[in-house]
Amino acid sequence: MTIHIHVDIKIGLNSVRDNYVNKFVFNHRHSDSMDKYSWSDPTGQTAFPVARAGYPMIFSAAFVTLIFAILGMLYPTLIGLVMTFCLCGFFRDPDRVIPNKQDAIVSPADGKVIALENINESAFYKGSCTKISIFMSVFNVHVNRIPFDGKIKEVSYCPGKFFAANMAKASMQNEHNAVFLETGDGKRICVVQVAGLIARRIICRVQPGDDMFRGQRYGLICFGSRLDVYLPGDLEIKVTVGDKVKAGSSIIGQFA
Repeated sequence: MTIHIHVDIKIGLNSVRDNYVNKFVFNHRHSDSMDKYSWSDPTGQTAFPVARAGYPMIFSAAFVTLIFAILGMLYPTLIGLVMTFCLCGFFRDPDRVIPNKQDAIVSPADGKVIALENINESAFYKGSCTKISIFMSVFNVHVNRIPFDGKIKEVSYCPGKFFAANMAKASMQNEHNAVFLETGDGKRICVVQVAGLIARRIICRVQPGDDMFRGQRYGLICFGSRLDVYLPGDLEIKVTVGDKVKAGSSIIGQFA
């Protein structure tokens, strides 16, 4: 049995540009309002939005299911239907309203906070910082979002192993992709997509120089994974270990 492992680092310049325009227009129209929430991305055009990265798998499963149905193979058809619907559920990409709280940092991923620690030095952050680890099970939405407004300074991919994503050693030893962000006032944030035991495809759609906004979609990890966030050490943390968070909607920290 051969397992094909690969990472897909994609650059979506048109998408980023379109999102920038939408964000600017929305904020411009509502700059004097007291709205507590906003949109960082264009809203979906369907009642059940699905990430484009899932289309090939969903269509392939649906096609195989159709063949089984034509051949009159009942049980394989039922199994194919279940798999197709499961894939649709996994790749769901719901719209999220983003908190307008000025200094708030939002969660970059759906899932459960499994680690929260202050560290003095890291390969992903120079100086003291706070690291928040979020574990995404196969039942969570796996679309990743930017935690705060800023410019992408660097994107760094590193191949590695595939330990279970909820293990501490997964942060450094597993295959991962780090996105380094700098805010308008020079503060640094790093978000690291970590592959897991099942998750073996990391998708990142940003590149250095891109201007991003809090809550904006930037990537996805397939089939259960982990996301580590490295934040400046002098901010107020709003979550604890065990908390469940949603990408773009849950506030995990706030600048002083």
